Amino acid sequence: MNIVQTVFYGPSSAAEYAPFVHTEGQVVQKTLAQSVSCVGVGVHSGKPASLTLIPAPVGTGYVFVRSDLNAPQNIIPAKYDTVVDTMMCTKLANSYGVSVSTVEHVLAALAGANISNAIIEINGPEVPIMDGSSSVFSQMIANAGIDIQGAKTPTIKILKSVKVTHGGASAEFSPCDGRLVSMEFDGHGRLQNLMDETEYSFDLDTDDFADLLSDARTFGFYEDAEKLWAAGLAQGASLENTVVIQGDSIMNEEGLRSEDEFVRHKILDAVGDLALAGVAIQGHFKGFNSGHALNNQLLRALFSTPNAWCFV
Repeated sequence: MNIVQTVFYGPSSAAEYAPFVHTEGQVVQKTLAQSVSCVGVGVHSGKPASLTLIPAPVGTGYVFVRSDLNAPQNIIPAKYDTVVDTMMCTKLANSYGVSVSTVEHVLAALAGANISNAIIEINGPEVPIMDGSSSVFSQMIANAGIDIQGAKTPTIKILKSVKVTHGGASAEFSPCDGRLVSMEFDGHGRLQNLMDETEYSFDLDTDDFADLLSDARTFGFYEDAEKLWAAGLAQGASLENTVVIQGDSIMNEEGLRSEDEFVRHKILDAVGDLALAGVAIQGHFKGFNSGHALNNQLLRALFSTPNAWCFV
């Protein structure tokens, strides 16, 4: 069962993490107006997990805090260079080796709502999967409300194209006046009888994430799940939090939420992965069958190519 509740914290809860402050850029920074919590299970561990979104000071960015561990070992900055694994999800770890997995859906909800600063407190090593989408996290943000902080957000502008490829997949940043995220997803040839729509674009400046993307669920193949279960993985995966495909059929009784749910979820994942840039990116992300690994590789390639971008 997905449980969402509102919990209030005093100012000291966020002030503890104030050393992350910086103020370059132009986009106005925002945080949550109050704290809000949810309870679910980890999709890989199958264990109960609780998560709380907490308002944060200007310049904090996104920071995960493991409430089951002691400070400072429990603080994990959500940045592209703290990504340590991209197998089946995005996993972060700090210099102490403390990690948190499956961060992409909650980060997508925050970035999609243009929240700049948030403490994400979690009582274990995995963000709860909820229904496999970002909808619960988007609802939490709506319940909490948004506080406009006024300071400017670090923003970079893409000056020239940067592209990474692997096999038949690719991810690219190219110059653009807005903040666009586009994806083409062909299902690697395994979804051709289930997909009518293979392309989708989302504008972070003008489109409504909660309305257009948040309900798109993660998906997988039953034959792959059997192998994962046998290996002791995906212990929390079920038809309640994953679209499961068997042959040319959807096993979930309710079917797909939309004919383009697969590609919309790939966009959702990309929004979450790109939030790890730590800055707003004025440019066009274009993915073709891109996943967590390529999304992170693209950020690393971008920031290792200084002449490809500049601060706005």
